[in-house]
Amino acid sequence: MSEPLLLGIDLGAGSLKSTVITGAGEVVASASAPVETLVPKPGHSEQDPAGWWVALVASLKSLWEAGVDPDRVVALSLTAGAHTSVLEDEAGEVLRPAIMWNDARSGAQVTRGRAEAGTEILKRSGNRISATWTLPQLMWLADEEPDVHARIRSLTPAKDWLRRKLDGSRATDLTDAWGIMLADAQNGGWSDALCEMAGIRTAVLPAIVRSTDATGTVTEAAAAETGLRAGTTVICGTSDTNAETYSAGMTRPGIGALKLATAATVSTLTATPAFSDDVIHYPHLVPGHYYAITATNSCASAHRWLRDALFEDIGFDGMDRKAQTVPAGSEGLLFHPYLSGERSPYWDPDLRASFVGLGFAHKAAHMCRALYEGVAYSLRDCLEVLRQRGMGFTTARLVGGGTRSALWRQTIADVTGLTIEVPEQGDASFGAALIAGIGAGVFSDTDDAARAIRVGETLHPNPENASVYETGFGLFRAATQALTGVNHDLVAAARGAR
Repeated sequence: MSEPLLLGIDLGAGSLKSTVITGAGEVVASASAPVETLVPKPGHSEQDPAGWWVALVASLKSLWEAGVDPDRVVALSLTAGAHTSVLEDEAGEVLRPAIMWNDARSGAQVTRGRAEAGTEILKRSGNRISATWTLPQLMWLADEEPDVHARIRSLTPAKDWLRRKLDGSRATDLTDAWGIMLADAQNGGWSDALCEMAGIRTAVLPAIVRSTDATGTVTEAAAAETGLRAGTTVICGTSDTNAETYSAGMTRPGIGALKLATAATVSTLTATPAFSDDVIHYPHLVPGHYYAITATNSCASAHRWLRDALFEDIGFDGMDRKAQTVPAGSEGLLFHPYLSGERSPYWDPDLRASFVGLGFAHKAAHMCRALYEGVAYSLRDCLEVLRQRGMGFTTARLVGGGTRSALWRQTIADVTGLTIEVPEQGDASFGAALIAGIGAGVFSDTDDAARAIRVGETLHPNPENASVYETGFGLFRAATQALTGVNHDLVAAARGAR
């Protein structure tokens, strides 16, 4: 009998990736398909859910064309970014494009929410209200698109909307429930009080199950569209960061995880959540644990922006080669990656990106290196928040698309002072495949599945570069503070001009 296979599907901000692994954790094949992000106005970020399904079908078709036998896939699971939800009407029709986690439009609603119920929201949801969460996004809809808001009859997190198209289920896991900011972090289930603030009823929300629970099987209709075998077991899944940190090896307290993806995150495992204004908390895949997370909004998205703006002719590889010609510190050039406002530690949707210190001596190569360093400084800003709360660590697993650059990997080590371990496989689609295996009984539990996680590279800080970056980090922070008021004025002026 042929060895059974496991399928993990991850919906990212720029693409959807599907990965097939064996029961030993070996990757058989992976395939990706692009996903388009819409920016109808400055600060807005949306996606059409229909495009997710097109990308899912396309990625699976590529797997089958590569020789993967869908009949050998015994189970599948899905992940996606948190805070992104699909709204549907009575007939099940999508009401509008899904508002993304990096959307900054709800700043006014966040300010109002903090003033009127900030402490209550933190106590009930476990997290501080900011523009990234679904709760203030729903408040924005009630204010700005009341006709759409009034017609909401179903609210479904992104990965669960995709999974429903595969198995017909209506459920989500606890991590994504927290991500909506409508779950009761103290008592479990949905919070009537938070739903009231959002102007919806709990009846429009899906059931909450475990990430590793089976929610159904692939339907005949879905099988016809995707090529999957009808009857294949479907496992709930979880948020991308939950899956990614687990698949990277953050399986016990004391190990951190850094993610260089569309956004960049710093995470660590905790036995209990310490709800606070400056650290995000979610339930983790490891039973009985949570993960504390701080995040910078723009990472690979900033990298892509710079490529599209100035370096389309040479692409990412060309940018990397240019960056390697510039010394640490970019000869006095700083980059702040606040293209979509910022989360940790500033929680300010009106911060904006900037190159600071430009002179005639600076060339295109300096801008490439300064971007790597700017994102690394933002990660250091995030790490300092955890350190101040006694949740620091000395070793971290590094994951995400940004890890493809050897220079960026080393820069992260030099700026943060951490020992960096790079897993052989550590993306969310790999984590989703492990979750599928746990749910289907291929692995006995999360500890068993974690045996498939292997480190491919270990990096230590370069002392000479670390000294340069210690000075640079202080200047990075000082420039952020000095430009905050200017950024606010610029954003206000742009809004007034529209």
